[in-house]
Amino acid sequence: MDTNALTQRFSDIVAELGLEVLGMDFAPSDGQQTLRVYLDVLGAERERREAAELPVEVTVEDCEAASREFSAYLDVEDPIPGNYVLEVSSPGIDRPLFTAEQFARVSGQEVKVLLKAPIEGRRRLKGNVIEINGEHIVVEGEAGRFEFEHADVESARVVPDWVALGYAPKPKPTPGGKKPK
Repeated sequence: MDTNALTQRFSDIVAELGLEVLGMDFAPSDGQQTLRVYLDVLGAERERREAAELPVEVTVEDCEAASREFSAYLDVEDPIPGNYVLEVSSPGIDRPLFTAEQFARVSGQEVKVLLKAPIEGRRRLKGNVIEINGEHIVVEGEAGRFEFEHADVESARVVPDWVALGYAPKPKPTPGGKKPK
């Protein structure tokens, strides 16, 4: 199955709904295969929703509408052999990153990256996205500064800022005015 071609076809399908396909995961297995499609709201639709004071995030209704459209396409074209389950989802607060452009959208935020091959002995990186130049990505964290190409990324996700989201208390300053680590 060509996931890039399917991602593009699905993107074309949901563009009419004001949505975009961020990416997809296909998990083949002996038991049950799963095709998971992640959606986001396109810029113009996001602006329309903001103006109408509607939720700007992907809603359950968005996922249902997209799922109906995807199912109809999959039933006719049958691009995936065998049985599988289709899941359509919002990216969530720990959104997966499928492209270098998506890394650029979260510039300055903390991410977790799993590389296909180690860089300086590390496949798992955690740090802030500090630079994007085309497909070249720079992440800096406690373990140092790492530069890699998007093609070297196996998977990546945003690390939620629980304090900013209001789910964790703000750190108290320590004596001497320094913030705790």
